[in-house]
Amino acid sequence: MDIGILMYPTGRFPDIAPLAKRAEELGFESIWVPEHAIIPVNAARQGLVPDEYAYMADPFVALARASAVTTELKLGTAVCLVPERNPLLLAKEVATLDMYSGGRFVFGIGAGWLESETDIMGGDFEHRWTQVKDSVLAMKELWTNTESQYHGRYYDFPPVYSFPKPVQRPHPLVLLGGQAPNIFKRIVAWGDGWIPIPASPNEVRDGRATLDRLAESAGRDPTSIQVTVDHVPAERQLIEQYADAGAGRAIVLLSTKTEDKSLAELDRIAIAVL
Repeated sequence: MDIGILMYPTGRFPDIAPLAKRAEELGFESIWVPEHAIIPVNAARQGLVPDEYAYMADPFVALARASAVTTELKLGTAVCLVPERNPLLLAKEVATLDMYSGGRFVFGIGAGWLESETDIMGGDFEHRWTQVKDSVLAMKELWTNTESQYHGRYYDFPPVYSFPKPVQRPHPLVLLGGQAPNIFKRIVAWGDGWIPIPASPNEVRDGRATLDRLAESAGRDPTSIQVTVDHVPAERQLIEQYADAGAGRAIVLLSTKTEDKSLAELDRIAIAVL
C-alpha cells in the first residue's frame, strides 16, 4: 500500500516545498493538493464550505514548487475541478508539470459539487460529468498527437500543435474522484482509477469489485485501474483494511498550521503509518 499526504496549500499556511521535501525523506509515496479557484462569498457566509477553501493556491503552481525540491515523490491533484478549466490550457499545464517533474504527476479529477462556484467559472453544473468527459478526451488528443484536433459537445478545435507532451506515455494517469452513480462506468470507459472521497473499507471493497467486473466485461485488465482512498486518518489498522479491500494507495490529511507544527505532524504520521 502506497501512502500519500494531502495538504491544503494556501497563502495563510506553510510553504509546500519544505513539507514535500520532508515527506520524501520520510518515505511517503506522494503529495496531493485540492483545488478551488474561487469561493462565492454567499457560499462562505452560509457555511457551505470550510474557511480555508477560499485561500487555496493554484494546485499546479504548488505542485511545481514541490517538484523542484524532490526527485521521487509523486505529485497529485485531489482533485482538479475540470469543468472550471479550458482543456487546451489544462492539457499544457499537466504536460508541463509532468515534463519538469520527470513523469511524476498523477491527475486526480472531479466535476465539482458547489453549483455556484461551477456556474461562476463557466461550467455546466447540471451536465458536469459530460463536460468532464469531453474535456478529458480532448486532452488525450492534445497529449498524444503531434497535430491534435477534437470535435465534441463542449470543446471543438481544428488541428493544433500543443507541446510539451507529458513524459509519461501515453499520458499521466487520470483518476476520477467521487461516488457519483455512474462513476465506475466512466472510469472503465475513459479513466485509469478511482478516488472515493470519502469511503469506508466496505464501500471500497464493493467499488473495487464493481470496477473489476465492468473492466472484464469491457475487455480491459482490471489491474490497470487504481483505487486511491483520500482523507484517510493516520491509523495503520484502518489503512490495512483499505488495502485488504483493494485500494492501492491511501492519502492521509496533513493539518497545515505553522511550518514547525506541520513538519512535526508529518513526522508523527510517518511513525504511525509507514
